[in-house]
Order: sequence, then structure tokens, then C-alpha cells
Amino acid sequence: MAVANGQDAGLAWDSLVRGSLDQVERDKIKTALLDYCGQDTLALTALLQKLREAEFTAQETGLVHHESV
Repeated sequence: MAVANGQDAGLAWDSLVRGSLDQVERDKIKTALLDYCGQDTLALTALLQKLREAEFTAQETGLVHHESV
């Protein structure tokens, strides 16, 4: 993956908005950022789902007695 972490994403974004890149390079960076951010978002939604499942299970077993936020 051309953009593999948050630091790479920040540097890529900076070069995209501040750099004097040709259209081909701009398109490559844009695609790399969209790929990275898409994977990042997918991971966060999977994590959220697991947390919700864990909370539901805890509530079913009586381990949690408060309402979720």
C-alpha cells in the first residue's frame, strides 16, 4: 500500500495540497489516500461492531447495569 499509516497519509496529503505535482502524480496520491482511508474506516467500523457486540453480551449476562451512550 502506497500510504500505509497515518504519518504517510499526512505527508501524502501535504504533497497533494501544497506540492507542484503533475496530474498523474496527483491522481496516484489521491487514489492511495482513498485506499488507505477506506481501509482505516473499515477497521474502525469493525472495531465499533465488536465493541457493541461485547457490550450487548455483557448486558445479557448481567455484567453491565448501565445504558450505553
